[in-house]
Parts: sequence; C-alpha cells; structure tokens
Amino acid sequence: MYTHYRKQLKCNFKQIEECFDDYIKDALRNISNEGVDDYLNGASKICMIGRGWEPVCIYLEEMPQMVQRLDESILKTISDTVWEMSRTPNGNAIPAFMQCLPEASRRLGSIEQMTNFLIIIDDMMVATTGSIHGIHTTIPSPSLSTLLNQIPYLLSQLSLEGLKNWVDYGVRNYNNHPERQKNYFGLESSDSKAMLQRERHGTLYMDNDRKLDMVLRSLWQDESYFVPYSTRFENTANLIPYYDQSGIRIPDVYDDFNSVAGIDRYRVLIAHIAAHRRWSTSIIADNFSPFQRLAIEHFEDSRVEYLMLEQYPGLRPLLLALHPKPIEGDCDNETESCIRHRLAILSRAILDKDHHYQNETINEFVKRFYEIVDAGETTTKSIVNLAITFTTRTRRQSDQSAKVRFENTEVDYRDDNRHLWIFIEENDEAEDFDDHRTSKSEELDDEGLPPRHYAEWDYNTSSYKPDWVSLYESIHPSANAQDIDDILEQHKDIAKRLKQILDRLKPQFYVRQRYQEEGSDLDLDIAIRSIIDFKCGIQPDPRINMNHKHDGRNIAVMILLDLSASLSESADGSDQSILQLSQQAVSLLAWTIEQLGDQYAIAGFHSDTRHNVRYYHLKGYSEQFDDTVKSRLAAMDAGYSTRMGAAIRHASHYLEAQNTDKKIMLILTDGEPADIDVEDEQYLIKDTKKAVDELSSKGMYSYCISLDKKADDYIEDIFGPGGYTVVDNISKLPEKLPMIFTALTS
Repeated sequence: MYTHYRKQLKCNFKQIEECFDDYIKDALRNISNEGVDDYLNGASKICMIGRGWEPVCIYLEEMPQMVQRLDESILKTISDTVWEMSRTPNGNAIPAFMQCLPEASRRLGSIEQMTNFLIIIDDMMVATTGSIHGIHTTIPSPSLSTLLNQIPYLLSQLSLEGLKNWVDYGVRNYNNHPERQKNYFGLESSDSKAMLQRERHGTLYMDNDRKLDMVLRSLWQDESYFVPYSTRFENTANLIPYYDQSGIRIPDVYDDFNSVAGIDRYRVLIAHIAAHRRWSTSIIADNFSPFQRLAIEHFEDSRVEYLMLEQYPGLRPLLLALHPKPIEGDCDNETESCIRHRLAILSRAILDKDHHYQNETINEFVKRFYEIVDAGETTTKSIVNLAITFTTRTRRQSDQSAKVRFENTEVDYRDDNRHLWIFIEENDEAEDFDDHRTSKSEELDDEGLPPRHYAEWDYNTSSYKPDWVSLYESIHPSANAQDIDDILEQHKDIAKRLKQILDRLKPQFYVRQRYQEEGSDLDLDIAIRSIIDFKCGIQPDPRINMNHKHDGRNIAVMILLDLSASLSESADGSDQSILQLSQQAVSLLAWTIEQLGDQYAIAGFHSDTRHNVRYYHLKGYSEQFDDTVKSRLAAMDAGYSTRMGAAIRHASHYLEAQNTDKKIMLILTDGEPADIDVEDEQYLIKDTKKAVDELSSKGMYSYCISLDKKADDYIEDIFGPGGYTVVDNISKLPEKLPMIFTALTS
C-alpha cells in the first residue's frame, strides 16, 4: 500500500523495514503531502551520513509529532543540522542529539524556541571543538554528548534563557579543561549545580500549559493556542506579549512579582488578551499621530479591563499589584517627554479608585471614562475621541523630546496592541485586507476616517505649531455622471484640438534598443567588435543592429481644487459661476490626462477654522475616468474658506507614494489662502509657502492656476516665479487648463 513512499526513502536498514508502515501512517496523519516529501528526503539524508539505523529511526518515529507541535519547517531544519554535524568531528554525538529532540520540542513549544535551542547547541559545539589548552585540533567536543543527554532534565528546570546562560558559563570557564568541562555539563560538579540553581527561577510556561489552556477555554470560551518565546535572543529581545493569527505569544517564564506568583501573572496576561479578543475591534491608524495612538491604546486597555473585572472581580487585587504606581509630579521637568508617564497615571487612576492623584485633568478624564463605560455598550471607537481630547488637553512642548520617561510606566501584563490597528499604504488606493475588513473607500463613504493632524508654520516665531490643523478626508458625494458627459460633448471642439497636441506629446523621447539581429540602424560599436572577433577566429555576435522606440511618459499628477465659497460667484463676462467653469475645466483636464495615460488623482478641499479642514477624494490613482468618478465631479459644490497649506500637505502624502519619475501637484484656486479664525493676512500665505517648499524638498513640483485678478499681490511669494499662471478671463478656463497641463508636461 505504501510502496511508492518506501521507494522514496533511500535507506535499507532491517529495523526500518519492520516499522516503515507505522511510520508513514503517522506521517500522513500529521504532515501535508508536500511535508511528507521533506520527511522522507530528510530521513534519506540522515541515512547517508553512515551513523547506523538509530538516528534514522528516531527521525522517522518522532518527526511527525514534532511537526504537529511546531511546524513543517522543522523537518528540513533537523535533517540539515544532522548533516552539518556529521561533517564535523562531533558525528558520534548525533544519536544523543536525535534522542533529545522530542523532549526539547515538547518543552519549548514553538518553532522559534526550537530554532534558538539549536543555535545554543551549535554555539556550544563550535566553542568546545578543537580547542584544548589553546591548541587547534580536530578532536571532538569532550562534552557535547554529555550535554545532550542532560537536555530533557535541563529544560524541565530552566527557561531557554537560563539554559543559554548555564551553557555559556560552562564554555567560558572550562573550555581548556576537558574533564572538568565534562563534569560541568554532566551536572556532576558543585559549580554546575550552583549555576543551575542560580538560573532556575520563575514559573515555566511548559510546566503549566494545560492549566493555562483550560483558563483560556473555560473562562473565556476562546479556542486560540499559546506560542511561547524567550527574551534572551536577538529576534525577541524587546518582544511584548501579543496575539495574531498564529496564536497568543507569551513569555516562556514568569518570575514572581510584587507578591504575585508567576502562574497568576500568566492568568492575568491571558485574561487581558482574551478581553481584547472579545471586545476590541480594529481601527484605521493612518490619520492618528503616534501620541494619539499611544493614548487610544491606554484608554482601550482600561476599557477592556473594566469589562473584564465586571465578570471576574477577583482579578482586581492582582491587577493593582502588577500595575505600576507612577508618582505624581515625578516628570514635570521640560527636558524629557512625559506623555507615557501621564498615561500611566491615568491608567492607574482608572483602575484604582483610591489612587489619591490630585491633578484636575487626570481626575476629569477618569470621570469622563466612567461616564462612557457605565453607559454600557461601549466600543473601541467610542473611546477614541476621549483619548484624542486627552492628548490635546495635556500636550506639552517637551513631549517632542527624544528623551522619554519610561520609569514606572511599563504595564507588563498588557500586550502590544498591534491587533488594534489597520494600516493603509501611503496612497488612496483601496487595499485588500482580511475578509472582515472593508476597503478604504468603503470606510470613507460610511463614516469617514479620523482626523489627520498637521503642523502649521508660524512666520512670527519661525516655528511650526505641532498638530495644529485637523483635516478630515472622505469620498466626495455623487450626482449624475451624465452631466460630465454632456460637458465633454459641449466642448468637443476643444477636445479635437487637444487630441492633435496629445498625439505629439505621447512619445516623450526615443530610446535605443541595442543588440538586435534585425533593425533600422547599424550599431557601430557592436559591428566593429564582431569584425575583430571574426578576424581573431572567434564566433562573432550577430546582433549588430539597433532600433529606436518611443519611451513612455512616467508622470504622476495630483489635481487639487479649491472648493471655497467664493467659487459660487458669477464669472465676469459669463452667465456661469466660477464653480461651473472649474467643473468643466477639470473634466476636460481629466479627459486629457486619461488620453495620455499618466497617473493622476483629483481632490478638493475647503476649511472652517483650523479644526475642520475638509479634503474630498474625487478620483484616486487606481480609478479610471468612469461613471463613478464623473458622478463625483458632477456633485462638486463650494463652501467655507481656503486653508491651503494643510490641503497641500495632505495631498502630497498621496502624490509622494506614486512610483514615477516626475510628480506634479496642480492647484486650481480662485483666491488667496484665508480662514475665518485667522486675522493676519500674511499668516496662511506664509504657511502655504512653507507647504510648497516642503513639497519641493521631497522632489515634487507644484504649479498654481489662479482665477484671482488680485493674485499678483501674493502668488509669486507662494509659488515663486514660473510656478503659476493667472487666468484673467475665467470663461476661457475650460480651454486654458488642459493647455497649461500639456505645456507643463511636454
């Protein structure tokens, strides 16, 4: 029945023949079809090293269960490790190595832990091989087999970090004394036992895995599983517990802390993560600053703990013992960032009703937190505004300092909250997230993204005001797409003239195609080289011709439209409003760029003070000029003011992400930057100038088309000479705007 599998195993020991059917049945139950190939190839490889039947049988017998506990990648890892070991003087230790693996995989519990274990063994083997009294030899490690025989006991006593420290001590102190080294790794010397006792501490996860699994399943009805890690190794040195699709990541050992036993620390950690898994939902991260995200995480941690304690109030004493108690006023200097310290105080005050903190703002937000959660039916999003308000109310200039106060701020039973955040790439294309997530466009349509905060330049102090402007973005509402088709039909004569210009614009420049056997021109360099090769008796290269082809344009454009209230006014010499003419011009421009095949997006903006800048997506870079986009253009409307700097900064966020050689922001406006909360006429002009400079510093270009007859008073100050056009006859805008674009990109 298993003949074809038996043929794949290149090994003919009698002992294997007797048990092969049982081995392969177990493998087929626990390993995928592709994994079975690796399984049999790995066994064949171990058979080739010539160390007898025992290592092969251990591999065939134990690897299916190791795969079930760890991952199929362990198959190749173990066979490669055994092969490498056989190439060293330590080949005799292979049977002991194979025998320790099953218990090691049971105790370690994850592929990462197992990989780090193999690194410990390999480092010890290299360090103790061929170095006796400082003389390089080919003598095997005197204690490798001894250590491997002790591994099951050592892993029952030590965490992986403790094992590494214990092994490193033996290598460091006994590397030139083979007998004493052997006694150390055989646990026969008093030094070895003392070191073992010193490293033996805390509660090992693997001693309590069944208990903790029952806690998760019985109390929280959660079917997830645990993946332990050690903080001793480089790839996990700063790891904080977290969960993802691969399981719940937890430390492999916990020491007692503040009279809380290690097993209880595990229970609190599991309860906190299970509470997140039950009550937290993901939110979009892109428009929150790092400080805001940190505040949201602290408020959300407190919210799920509140819900958790409603069900299991007996956990409160443990949380109070484990949560740090920051000292009020301990971080009041201006030389370090205190935001973590403030949030830790707030978190402690929410947890401990007898906190004795006097800060009025802290107590106010504790009260507001309880008003929200006591109302019932709280969600992750319901806590966001409270967190943002707290950040705004408590912000200090020193928060920008690189020196951050961490003392008494680490709540080590909390996870790293990566599950809270959905990150959207730096463009406005919809992303395919997991099935339960919506695309970015749907998110914008349904409820809008949270505000994006931008700094604003204050020319009076020559400094930025951090997080000064709140910008809200959304998909522009829709109307009748046929209106835009009617506009294009109305201006078909202009479109016809544009078509002639576009046909000349499409080929940007010629590129040579060399090494062609047939072509329009002779490539002299290659032809001369071929003649020389021919005369030298070498086969000449027949590809002596070349062709020329037109290289494609590689341009990305962001069209940014001022949608302020002044667009509703009638244009001079026309019975149409400036908004209607702008709508016609943008429609023709979009048609023009579509013909050229350039990447482009269209967005509009207006503002109602610094707290409410509105940014509307009319067309994204991934969208075509179809009825969906046309319906948004048809619904263009005007209102409010023109806070241009923030809009430019946000639009550059999307333009910068485009992978093109040239990036242009085309700004269409009918007036100078202004807003109702700004009295200084120069303030927003200077800020817009700064935003344009920021754009230029990133390798992007800006160009402004102004419909303001008074623009000469300020526009050159913003965009510089040659960076703008003032259209005096607004009725000609539909014709002029596409012409300006073609001139810019020719």
